[in-house]
Amino acid sequence: MPDNESESAAPGAQSEGAVPLSRAALRGLDLLNLFVANIQTGFGPFIAVYLTTKGWTETSIGIALSLGTLTAMASQLPAGALVDAVRNKASVGFFSILSFSLCALLFAIWPVPLSVYLAEVLHGFSSCTLGPVIAAISLAIAGPRTLGLRLGRNARFASIGNGVGAALMGAVGYYLPVEAIFYLTAVLTLPALAALAPLRGIGDAPGGPAAPPAPKRRRRWKEIAKVLGDRRLLIFALCAALFTFSNAAMLPLAGSSLTKRGGSEAALLIAAAIVLPQAVTALLSPWVGALAERRGRRLMLIVGFFTLPVRGLFFAVTANPAALVSVQFLDGIASACFGVLLPLVIADIAGRSGHFNLALGFVGFTIGIGATASTAFAGWVSDHVGEPFAFAGLAYAGLAAALILWALMPETRPTRPELDSGR
Repeated sequence: MPDNESESAAPGAQSEGAVPLSRAALRGLDLLNLFVANIQTGFGPFIAVYLTTKGWTETSIGIALSLGTLTAMASQLPAGALVDAVRNKASVGFFSILSFSLCALLFAIWPVPLSVYLAEVLHGFSSCTLGPVIAAISLAIAGPRTLGLRLGRNARFASIGNGVGAALMGAVGYYLPVEAIFYLTAVLTLPALAALAPLRGIGDAPGGPAAPPAPKRRRRWKEIAKVLGDRRLLIFALCAALFTFSNAAMLPLAGSSLTKRGGSEAALLIAAAIVLPQAVTALLSPWVGALAERRGRRLMLIVGFFTLPVRGLFFAVTANPAALVSVQFLDGIASACFGVLLPLVIADIAGRSGHFNLALGFVGFTIGIGATASTAFAGWVSDHVGEPFAFAGLAYAGLAAALILWALMPETRPTRPELDSGR
């Protein structure tokens, strides 16, 4: 597996457009991805398990999760614009991580609707600011020529973090009350904050957010309209929304199923269902990034998208806990491809426009629409018709995303002349 990002980022061997960095900064970004993923694990399927134990119905859980994704959807564009405008990217990351700690404590201490809804809203907004911060720092570190390798490395450490976090939280949920998972999540924000220290100043905007003169503002709006109206970005945003509609509710719904059928071992089964795909993602992500640089983005996108409907249909036809966990290896393939290619494709389209995070926020907005509809749809169908029909509906949405991608999405990898000209 390619793992040469450290060497390529060393002084004298960096990609054009990258910044000179110390090994401490490179390791800081690795650890930031690792610990942020640890934290985010606590806000994944364990929420569905936790609320199920507190007597929440599938529909009420779906509403709570949808509230968080609705907030994320509404926050994507302003959060991306904020990260583009704020000079100190690390400070935005600092406050985002502190917000995660507060959300975890709200879940643990006061799991009533008002507190849960507040935590979901706060988490949704903070996630929208932290993702662009990591993307901006990664682009500054790697430059456009080797961004795929850097994103593959990011995904590897995030997957390791997710796997380690899931194992820790599964063990905590098995041996201790389930709310202890959220106390652990709050504790894990401390090393994430420490990982930001060597990244201060990296990816910072060259100037503050002062308003430009009126003619420049008009020109800026034209540039924004050109970026957001790019046909490739619009097609990719539609595919990403359908992909997320199919994917967002799949593991939480499987988690509820495992909780009902797994008894006292439910937390361990949920942990296994998270750890397996994260292990696959950690193994594949650097290879996906390297192959996307050599062979192009389209091939890896198609591979990742077509695994999703297969996984959904498998969930629809089996209720065996071991089988539900085993099929999660397909989630690892999809996560490796989508996780690496999402920011990479957007960087291809908008990375040299000055509006990378805004374009990332735009696609994140469409993803938020898919995620919001997904959890509400799956919860309602599961409650009224049954889990197999909910899984089948999600699978067909994933198939639609894959077919649209295959038929309409062009290759976005820049050619060598485009890279040399800075287009």
